[in-house]
Amino acid sequence: MELAYIPSPSRGVLHLGPIPLRGYAFCIIIGVFVAVWLGNKRWIARGGRAGTVADIAVWAVPFGLVGGRLYHVITDYELYFSAGRDWVDAFKIWEGGLGIWGAIALGAVGAWIGCRRRGIPLPAWADALAPGIAFAQAIGRWGNWFNQELYGKATDLPWALHITSSTDGRVPGYYHPTFLYESLWCVGVGFLVIWADRRFTLGHGRAFALYVAAYCVGRGWIEYMRVDDAHHILGLRLNDWTAIVVFLLAVLYLVVSSRRRPGREEIVEPGVDGDADADADASGDDDGAAAVGEGDGAAAVGELEGDPADLDKPGADLDKPGADLDKPADAESAKKS
Repeated sequence: MELAYIPSPSRGVLHLGPIPLRGYAFCIIIGVFVAVWLGNKRWIARGGRAGTVADIAVWAVPFGLVGGRLYHVITDYELYFSAGRDWVDAFKIWEGGLGIWGAIALGAVGAWIGCRRRGIPLPAWADALAPGIAFAQAIGRWGNWFNQELYGKATDLPWALHITSSTDGRVPGYYHPTFLYESLWCVGVGFLVIWADRRFTLGHGRAFALYVAAYCVGRGWIEYMRVDDAHHILGLRLNDWTAIVVFLLAVLYLVVSSRRRPGREEIVEPGVDGDADADADASGDDDGAAAVGEGDGAAAVGELEGDPADLDKPGADLDKPGADLDKPADAESAKKS
């Protein structure tokens, strides 16, 4: 009798009337929102506009979903095109089956299109999004838990995953929860990228390359534990070979990029500094207008202050006519006398 284990959900979909609510789809959607939210914060911190990450994600996410599905269908074509299989199932993405390699590759194409339309360097955008992608993968892996898929070898460890489904060749029992291992690994990768980015001021795509390299290291040993059907080359699963190749390319990019383009981009989004200068100019104009207004007011006050002194002069002049008026009166008095 097992004293401790990770239970599997009895089903991976709930029905809200005619609408199916699938756990796998919810994990993917939540992961995308987390990646965009964190990417937006990092983009703003690097000098970009709020909302730019989401605008480009509108291109990257659909391309990534298509790429991830294509990679899965191509590498596991027998699940959809062999005898007794229905090729229409290849389009049922909600049932699981997304290859991260294809998602990143084709998602980068979509991101490139979005960045090009905005005049933004793709490496800078990828750096801002890198840790968010790792966290999104961590969340997305729980979709495999809902579908009772992609588990490892049998084990009696306290954290063993209890598989209860017997469909598609599954054998109920207790197995390594490789979905959990990869989820935790991705969380660690996300924090590693955040730390390294702050410590070494990574730029020009190097934060993204670090994410790729670190993920590949974990994916290699986790993939080796899995027992689901996969193509093998020289005794290794296809995804292990993919992880090795992608890891080497990521490390190569890190080395070459750091030598050719050290430091970080000073401007990641055209026009942002110009907008700030325009705001500063507008503020300066307002200050100047205020200064002019103050000068006019001072002059007016000066004039008002000068009026009392001037008013004394007419008073003095009025005394003179009074004195003159006295003279004729004296003359007339002299004549009468």
